[in-house]
Amino acid sequence: MQSAPPTDPFKAPDNAITIKDLTKIYRGRGGKTALREVSLSIPRGSFFGLLGPNGAGKSTMINIMAGLVMKTSGTVRVWEYDIDRNPLQSRCAIGVVPQELNLDPFFTPRELLEVQAGMYGVPAAARRTDAILEAVGLTAQAGAYARTLSGGMRRRLLVAKAMVHSPPILVLDEPTAGVDVDLRRQLWAMLRQLNASGTTILLTTHYLEEAQSLCDRVAIINHGRLIACDTTEALLRTLDSKVMTVTVDRATALATPELAALGIEAVGADRLQVRYRRGEAHMEDVLTAIRATGMKILDLSTEETRLEDIFLHLTRQEPG
Repeated sequence: MQSAPPTDPFKAPDNAITIKDLTKIYRGRGGKTALREVSLSIPRGSFFGLLGPNGAGKSTMINIMAGLVMKTSGTVRVWEYDIDRNPLQSRCAIGVVPQELNLDPFFTPRELLEVQAGMYGVPAAARRTDAILEAVGLTAQAGAYARTLSGGMRRRLLVAKAMVHSPPILVLDEPTAGVDVDLRRQLWAMLRQLNASGTTILLTTHYLEEAQSLCDRVAIINHGRLIACDTTEALLRTLDSKVMTVTVDRATALATPELAALGIEAVGADRLQVRYRRGEAHMEDVLTAIRATGMKILDLSTEETRLEDIFLHLTRQEPG
């Protein structure tokens, strides 16, 4: 396999990945349509989140980019290489970290990276095995059999394998699934560093707080259709709302007409909640109405719109 395309920013394309009218129909599965005319562009250098419920089509899209699944129609360009016309170059431009921990248990991390580099045609003198192992925190385990590594170490080793040919694009399919909080933070730090160095990262995850924290752009697909694609900040503004939660001393008069008129709802035996748009806050009216019922306010908190709110709002209203 050819070596990776050059990553010189003066020669690099504006978009790392460009997808137009991508459709995938699995003929052998009762004609199931996994992707329906999806079009999106992933800017070079971005940290891009691809979100969607289980079965939405995320993994199918990734596998098409990587040349593992044949598309039904549409075009996909990876680093400006058409995956049909230039399959070798497009595959060299991308490194994929799969969700499954598919490692040969009888190879050491150093051996696995050397073999992977050889498969991509990276000359021995140009290989960065030790540097990559250091980058993912596996220098001390370089000579240990993969079967002796913890789940978190194996996850990092998969990232290392995807980096051996220095691809300008790194795709991670649920990289933190099943890992503990500490390891998840380590992976986040590593990915941020890779992105800061110029690597375009495409991330799929079910941890929406993860996507909100890491990604500068987000696309959401549901039932194989693209239903949203914008900067993370712009998506968060679409609901343009905050939530105020008030804890009271007793569960009385929780549903008076006065409270209902202000949009105040009971969300527990001793909690009231109201959602309001920014710039239209009427908190003093809310607090006055609560006090008028005779309840004593014990605590108050506000919460900004989260990516999870946007995700649920869009996927619930999207028809199948």
